[in-house]
Amino acid sequence: MKKYIVTLLISCVAFSQQTPASKQKESILITGGKAHIGNGKTIENSIISIVDGKIASITDGTVAKVSKHDITIDATGKDIYPGIIAPNATLGLVEIDAVKASNDENEMGQMNPHIRSIIAYNTESGLVEAARPSGVLLAQIAPRGGRISGTSSVVQLDAWNWEDAVIKENDGIHLNWPRSYSRSGWWAEPGGIEPNKKYDDQIREIQDFLNDANAYLGSNTTTRDIPYEAMKGLATGEKQLFIHVDGEKEIVDAILFKKKNNIQKMTLVGGYYAYKNISLLKDNNVSVLLRRVHDLPLLEDEDVNLPYKNAKLLSDAGILVGLQNAGDMERMQIRNLPFYAGTCVAWGMNKEDALKLITSNTAKIIGIDGNYGTLETGKSATLFISKGDALDMRTNNVTEAFIDGRKISLESHQTELYDRYSEKFKAKK
Repeated sequence: MKKYIVTLLISCVAFSQQTPASKQKESILITGGKAHIGNGKTIENSIISIVDGKIASITDGTVAKVSKHDITIDATGKDIYPGIIAPNATLGLVEIDAVKASNDENEMGQMNPHIRSIIAYNTESGLVEAARPSGVLLAQIAPRGGRISGTSSVVQLDAWNWEDAVIKENDGIHLNWPRSYSRSGWWAEPGGIEPNKKYDDQIREIQDFLNDANAYLGSNTTTRDIPYEAMKGLATGEKQLFIHVDGEKEIVDAILFKKKNNIQKMTLVGGYYAYKNISLLKDNNVSVLLRRVHDLPLLEDEDVNLPYKNAKLLSDAGILVGLQNAGDMERMQIRNLPFYAGTCVAWGMNKEDALKLITSNTAKIIGIDGNYGTLETGKSATLFISKGDALDMRTNNVTEAFIDGRKISLESHQTELYDRYSEKFKAKK
C-alpha cells in the first residue's frame, strides 16, 4: 500500500503547477531591448524600470540616464512585449475533454447569467502553465453552453487560487445568439443549409427574459431572483454583453437588440461576417473578438483566406478588434494566440497593429486597459522578453516573463519533457 501512495505522490509532484512567484520586492531594470509598446509604437533601445509591480518608467536608452536598481537584465538583441491577453477562454475550466469530472465549463439550463465562471477556475491546470511560455499571461475566463452561458472574469495566469488570480470580476455576460439557419448532416458528410423556423421565437425568448429581468430590477419585491439580479449593470455599462454570433443577418439583429434595450457596451464574439456590417458596428460602438484565425471559411464557395484577412478588413475600417480562440481543442491552442496575430501580418497587417489585436485592443474590449495591454509608465509590469519575434512561431522564444512585476516560471510539463529527452540524445552522442 505504501508503494502505491509513494507512486501517487511522485506523479502529483511531476505534473503539479509551478509555485506562483512572490510579490516583487527588488527593483528591476531591463536594458537594451526593443520594446513593442502595444499601441503601435516601438522603442529600439529601451530602458524599463519596474518597481512595486508597476512600470516606473520606460525610456529611450540612447538619451536616458540609467539609475541603480537591485536587478539588471540585459535584453540587448531581444524584444520586449506586453503580456498577451486571451479573451473568451476556458482555461482552467476543463482539463481533459474525455473526463467528465474535469469539465466545468457549462451548466444545465438555458438562461444562466448568474453562473460565475471564476469560481470554477482551476489555477493548478497544466494548460494554464503551458500557455505562459508563449507570452500569454492574462485571460478572460468565460463559460459555455445554454442561451445565456453566464458571467466571465479576467485573471492573471500565476496564482494560488482564483481569488489571487482575478483582476476583474464579473466583467460581462455571454449570450449565444440563435442561428437563422442550420446545417443537416455531419462534418464528414455535410448536408444542405435549412432555415431555422424557430429563430424569431428564440429571439423573443431572449427579449422576454431581459424584459422580466428589468422589471424585477425596477421593482421593490423582497423575493430574490438570482438570475435576474445577475443582469444588473448592462444598462449602465458596469457589465458588458458579449454576443457570440457569426452570421450577417444575426449580427444585424444582435445590434438592433442592443439599440432596443439601451445596452451600453457590447462586443461580438466570433463576428465572422462583421466586415459586411461596418457602418452598423461603427454607429453603435460595437467591438469584435474575431473567431480563430487558423480556420477554414464557413461556406464552401468563400475565399479560403478570408479568416486570415478578416482582422485587417475590420481594423482598416476603424473597428476595435481582438483575437480569440474558441473552438476545437481551444485550451491547448491558447499558446498559439501570438501566431494568429502573426498570420494577420502575413496577410497585410502592420506587425505592431497585429500585436494590438492580442494586447491593447483586447484590454480595451474587456475593460482592463487602465492597467494592462501596453508598456506605459504607471501600468502593471506584465510583460515578457523574447529572443525572437513573438508573433513568429519559428523564432518566438520567451526567456523571461513578469506578471505585476513578479518574475514567473516558464517551466511546464512540455519543457520538462524537452529537457529530459535532450539529455537522452546528448548521452547517445
